Amino acid sequence: MEKLSIEKIRHSLAHILAESVINLYPEVEIAIGPIIENGFYYDIDFKNENISIGDLQKIEAKMIQIIQEKRKFIKENISKVEAEKVFSKNKYKLELIKEIEEKELTIYRSEGGNFVDLCKGPHIQDTDEIDVKSFKLIKLAGAYWRGNENNTMLTRIYGVAFETPDKLSEYLENQEKLSGLDHKTIGQQMDLFFFDKTAPGMAYWTDKGLKIINLLIEYWRNTHEALGYKEYRTPLINKKELYEKSGHWDHYHEHMFISNTKEKEVYGLKPMNCPNAMIVYQHKTRSYKDLPLKISDVDTLHRLEKSGTLNGLLRVREFSQDDAHIFISRDDIKSQYLELINLVEKFYKLFNIEYSFRLGTRPEKYMGENKDWEKAEKILVEVLKKSGKKYEILNGDGAFYGPKIDILMNDNYGRSWQTGTLQLDFQIPKKFDLKYTDIDGKEKTPVVIHRVIYGSLERFIGILLEHTKGELPIWISPVQMRLLPISEKFVSETEIILNQLIEKNIRAELDTRNLTLSKKIKFSQNEKIPYIGVVGEKEIISQTITVRKFNEKELQSMAIDDFVKIIEIAKPN
Repeated sequence: MEKLSIEKIRHSLAHILAESVINLYPEVEIAIGPIIENGFYYDIDFKNENISIGDLQKIEAKMIQIIQEKRKFIKENISKVEAEKVFSKNKYKLELIKEIEEKELTIYRSEGGNFVDLCKGPHIQDTDEIDVKSFKLIKLAGAYWRGNENNTMLTRIYGVAFETPDKLSEYLENQEKLSGLDHKTIGQQMDLFFFDKTAPGMAYWTDKGLKIINLLIEYWRNTHEALGYKEYRTPLINKKELYEKSGHWDHYHEHMFISNTKEKEVYGLKPMNCPNAMIVYQHKTRSYKDLPLKISDVDTLHRLEKSGTLNGLLRVREFSQDDAHIFISRDDIKSQYLELINLVEKFYKLFNIEYSFRLGTRPEKYMGENKDWEKAEKILVEVLKKSGKKYEILNGDGAFYGPKIDILMNDNYGRSWQTGTLQLDFQIPKKFDLKYTDIDGKEKTPVVIHRVIYGSLERFIGILLEHTKGELPIWISPVQMRLLPISEKFVSETEIILNQLIEKNIRAELDTRNLTLSKKIKFSQNEKIPYIGVVGEKEIISQTITVRKFNEKELQSMAIDDFVKIIEIAKPN
């Protein structure tokens, strides 16, 4: 693309941004929205509305919707008097109009919409020229109207846009690296995982990275077993017929890895656990006494994500998730959702993570009857209100089989990530003809809740690494203490301390490299080791270790048992 073309796109995206905000927040007043290096912004007076970084995802979704409607940009020449009438309810535009010396002004309208802006242009001809994967809203800022601190403070929404999705991805990755937050860089420093070109979108986990995964799953298992969940393991590859029956083949097959056998059978590599969970339910006769039946599964899943969307652990083709399906009667929907809301709080509080919820309602392509959808959405709204947590509603964002509540994690840098999801399903149990015998002896069809709390474990770990800058909670740190003997002559004594720590279930290791103590400390800091223990003659004599906590200069001498207590206290209940 020529430079002028990308500038036209960025200028047009600024208009689309303003139109999207007006559609979502009808009471706002828009001010100005120029293009800038790498992108665009728009200054907006949100009046009494409170907007956060988490709202950008919703605004961006509205922008994509407008773009996909293939709107034309229509230029009109009007007089100043006509312009004042058009913008009679916008004080910012009126102020600009009064200062313009020309008698004739130009405005741009959005064909098919009700948006009009005071603008000289130029713009693209229609929104079909915009690749929706080549732009992104990235941040919010405050900006005084016309740069004068005596004027109203407006909200500035920034976006970036490039010629191709690859250039956008490259820019975003570079920004992450510059800020020191990129999980791929942190993961490399901590030696947790890596990628190879022979398996795009599929991570190689090191022993340390796998330790994090296993510790997360271990806590998950212990918590869920106490709540009555039963863990299953199901096939990773299934015949096409299974996905046809569940409805996933019609709605999802383009995202699946598909294989044709010599016997002319078509198989799909499992992209989700839902159809298999239906088979697990179906293989036994069920009664009301079996409900709620909570089936969990942490198998590996595969989805054929487009190569341009892959991004470290955040967007992968192979992943595991803390999946579960809860089969219930219709009378138990609310109580089970409230239990899940409490479970979400338990998990996210453990990581000191702020989060909110988002309700996704019936999409354009859906299964089932409207009355079931309306009832399901009404129940979920009641649950969200009772949760006391902030939530939003994104119309049309539900799964094809039912509405859903997404968990939006807010990290330390104002970014919002969708992690877990709690999906209500009236439809797939019907397609599998699932039944249970109720207390009155009649057969009824159960409802199922599809749910994950972490979400993709890969994505969760990637977000957590950036959220914490690699300073993971001590209970999931793959190495909790690294012992550093002052010199080679103290190595054997330090090995005794190492064995004592290991016997007490402390994940410890010994650094015997031929390096100075200061270099060993530096390497430990780079690898985000939570504690280092220095051992010399003084420590050997006193049977102590000199402990230094990550990113702290203060040294503390303590007995081994006292250090063990520090680690024990940090374990989750």
